[in-house]
Amino acid sequence: MMKELISYQDFEKLEIRAGLIVEASAPEWSEKLIRYVIDFGEELGKRTLFSGIRQWYSPEDLMDKKVPVILNMAPKKMGSEFSEGMVLMVDGEEKPVMIFLPDQVELGAVVR
Repeated sequence: MMKELISYQDFEKLEIRAGLIVEASAPEWSEKLIRYVIDFGEELGKRTLFSGIRQWYSPEDLMDKKVPVILNMAPKKMGSEFSEGMVLMVDGEEKPVMIFLPDQVELGAVVR
């Protein structure tokens, strides 16, 4: 079933940017989460994010990959830290599918 229709103005509220995963780890306090630090370039800096994808991906799978991230989500407490955004993924048949952006995409580039 499809979700409720939104206007273009609703979509414009999303700040989606390209970032590079520069650190990735599996927190000891969680069996589900992967913690990553994502670099969005000089203007936007780095952010820490968490995703519940450890069942399907290892931190090594994610290192040095460029991904699209929603930056203007309210921070969510995860353990003793906060997740400062959400990495966009596709629902696959067996697992979430990471969206890896090509190398030529600049850090911080707007995704639209």
